[in-house]
Amino acid sequence: MGNPGNEETTEKKIQKFLELKKQAMLGGGEKRIHAQHEKGKYTARERIQLLMDPGSFVELGGFVTHHKTEFGLDKKKYLGDGVVTGYGRVNGRLVYVYAQDFTVLGGSLGNSHAKKIVNIMNLALKTGAPLVGFNDSGGARIQEGVDALAGYGEIFFHNVLASGVIPQISVIVGPSAGGAVYSPALTDFIIMTKETSHMFVTGPSVVKTVTGEDISFEELGGSTTHTLKSGVAHFDGADEKESIELIKKILSYLPSNNLEDPPVITPTDDKSRTSEKLNRIIPDDSKLPYDMKEVIKEVVDHGEFLEIQEKWAKNIIIGFARLNGYPVGIVANQPPVLAGALDSEASIKGAKFVRLCDAFNIPIITFVDVPGFLPGVDQEWKGIIRNGAKLLYAYCEATVPKIAVVTRKAFGGAYIVMSSKHLRTDVNFAWPMAEIAVMGSEAAVNVIFRRDLEKAEDPIAKQKEIEAEYREKFYNPYSAASFGYIDEVILPSETRPKLIEALWPLLTKRENRFPKKHGNIPL
Repeated sequence: MGNPGNEETTEKKIQKFLELKKQAMLGGGEKRIHAQHEKGKYTARERIQLLMDPGSFVELGGFVTHHKTEFGLDKKKYLGDGVVTGYGRVNGRLVYVYAQDFTVLGGSLGNSHAKKIVNIMNLALKTGAPLVGFNDSGGARIQEGVDALAGYGEIFFHNVLASGVIPQISVIVGPSAGGAVYSPALTDFIIMTKETSHMFVTGPSVVKTVTGEDISFEELGGSTTHTLKSGVAHFDGADEKESIELIKKILSYLPSNNLEDPPVITPTDDKSRTSEKLNRIIPDDSKLPYDMKEVIKEVVDHGEFLEIQEKWAKNIIIGFARLNGYPVGIVANQPPVLAGALDSEASIKGAKFVRLCDAFNIPIITFVDVPGFLPGVDQEWKGIIRNGAKLLYAYCEATVPKIAVVTRKAFGGAYIVMSSKHLRTDVNFAWPMAEIAVMGSEAAVNVIFRRDLEKAEDPIAKQKEIEAEYREKFYNPYSAASFGYIDEVILPSETRPKLIEALWPLLTKRENRFPKKHGNIPL
């Protein structure tokens, strides 16, 4: 027979556990949860519930606390130490997650808090699963001093270890300041939420003290600033629900790790579908713009295109789509913005995306209509040489399937950079109206025939005559095709089936390069 005293002790132990569990679930308490909701924000646990498939989340480290006693911290201990960590399923796939809890010590990061995050990062690396982090923190826990900074350092190191191995997505759902911003900056995607999220290295009060500038939180580091001006953030959700839905969309195009292929779905769009609209989309006057997004939507499955960094560096377009059910990365020049020319910001934007696709085995489709690199003193001083070289480097480095379509202009060095055959692009198409040349006709004639124009009785008429001859000779895709630099000239209407037929044999592509520790990209 059992000892009644033991039965009572067991019951008390279970009751204590249930009480502690309830305490942990409340984070910083009902009052602080209410304050979080008043700001239009969810709690850490609510965010995880919205992300994960129902009932699939498994929490780890729920009873972790800090072990500090200085500055009154011994009286401020909370189970979980201000961050909820664990794993679960997102649309059936394993995903690891951490969510900082602003109701506990302002979500501040101490050493125990950091160790929980690092533990989740290590598990994600070991199992080859994506990592999602919800950032809602006042920054380093000042009372812990350098021990808090050590925690940040460990997180940064593991962000770099995971880079290119597993997808990392950072969701800014509150403040992210000081050293805290560098973990998101090291990840693949940053999603901000309008009005309730902010990122900056130093806040408005410090800025005013040091520089005298008076600026609001929103102007300094809100979602509009980082999606429109700095390019730090890739997306901004109208609210937290939309931000979380964006996580799911991004993951739907990505493999779980760098050793897997991206997730293919059963195609429901006709792979032979043509588009007569594309035969009419290019204006007869080559100086007039058209919307390259319309080209992309006519070509990809069901016109579904997840554009990335839509508001920043609009002269280049990047994003995910599918061709016959297979995920692809799209890079395209955008003629209505700076005539589609490449500038410093567009080059950086394109380069990072090309490298992301290459890291995670996602084929790259490039639509080319580029008159060159943007000229000007400002661009030279901003380092267009170095920044343009980033995009060049990224395309050269990429070994995933690469297919390019020249829709209209492809001039000079920008022609080379935009996934030309010379950078080992696998299949290069061109539309009949493609113009592949060293430079535009006016500039070319002024260089080659300057002396003839100076001697002419009517220089303007002579220039027009020579320009017409130049365009007749070079403003077509056939010269490049005669050298094998264009594999096929295709009807615009047939772009979708041509891309699909070019892509499927490349899905088993293998390309080896010289062994090295790593290259030295022109950062």
